[in-house]
Amino acid sequence: MKLAKLDHGPEIFHTIQGEGISAGAPAVFVRASLCNLHCRWCDTEYTWNFTGTPWPHDKDEQPGGAKHDKGDVILELEPAEVAAEIARHPCRRVVLTGGEPLLQQDDWLEVIGHLRGRDPDYLFEVETNGTRVPAPAFDAAIDQFNVSPKLGHAGMPENLRLVPEALAHFAASPKAWFKFVAARAADLQEIDELVERHALPAERILVMPEGRTAPELDRRALELVDACLERGWRFGDRLHVRLWGDRRGV
Repeated sequence: MKLAKLDHGPEIFHTIQGEGISAGAPAVFVRASLCNLHCRWCDTEYTWNFTGTPWPHDKDEQPGGAKHDKGDVILELEPAEVAAEIARHPCRRVVLTGGEPLLQQDDWLEVIGHLRGRDPDYLFEVETNGTRVPAPAFDAAIDQFNVSPKLGHAGMPENLRLVPEALAHFAASPKAWFKFVAARAADLQEIDELVERHALPAERILVMPEGRTAPELDRRALELVDACLERGWRFGDRLHVRLWGDRRGV
């Protein structure tokens, strides 16, 4: 299976969950490579912004910005190897992130099987963009889906970033929570429209401020809190950004 490379190994690390309903909980993060979307502000663009791809990213315009050679950013491992690396950490909450984890469901099922064979108390969260319906076996194996439908500011056409069949599946699932990143009033209006169009349950929606530094988060937080109070949504912070900024592997 294909994982993001960090230094000389896979991007697997013990930290706290920084976002969503499990924020603050200790967790082992496992970052898959490859994604079916290409958000221009993506903070893990090394999982898809490869040499020869046509999609723009904000970092491309920065001094020294460049697309990534696949050999430098992807590591291929067997599921048993991934499970063994996860099991090194003293934590039973595992977050499958990416990239888009649902592109490699069969491999994840093997990883999950190895780990639950060691200890049935393992819990698994999946962070997904909400464009793929999980296969029944994968759906049954996962404890929590953190679904992040992408808004217009991601820089992609709506028919690519929003898949009604997948959103309907997650809206009906008690395992799914919806995370939205917002920076301006127009973003809140777009979330309102998605909630109504796809019948997303208000009690399972979290809205987080956009930002890669604590001051950026602070500038937008109060406006979002007021909007959450009015709509019955949860406000979600980004604890990992406040603690470590825009760093990998923490």
